[in-house]
Amino acid sequence: MNEEKRQGDSAIPQDVKGFLNNAQLAELHHIERFGWILKYIRRPLFQEPVVVVVNPDGSSIGVLEEDGRLNLEPGIDTRE
Repeated sequence: MNEEKRQGDSAIPQDVKGFLNNAQLAELHHIERFGWILKYIRRPLFQEPVVVVVNPDGSSIGVLEEDGRLNLEPGIDTRE
C-alpha cells in the first residue's frame, strides 16, 4: 500500500522563495542553467525544509544545503 504523506500539499510549493534562503536560490538559478530542476521540497514538521533537485536525465539527485552547496550524496530515500 502506497500512502501519500503530503495530503494535499504539492511537491513544489507555489511560494518557493518562502522555503529557500538566498544562498539556495542563487545555487538553484545557477544549476538550472545546466538543466537541473527542482524536484520537490520536503517540509518536515519542526525541521528545516530539504530542497531536492534532479539532473537533466534524472539519473542523479542532490540536496541544496543551507549554505547553498549542492550535495550530490545526500543520503536520503526517495520513492522513485
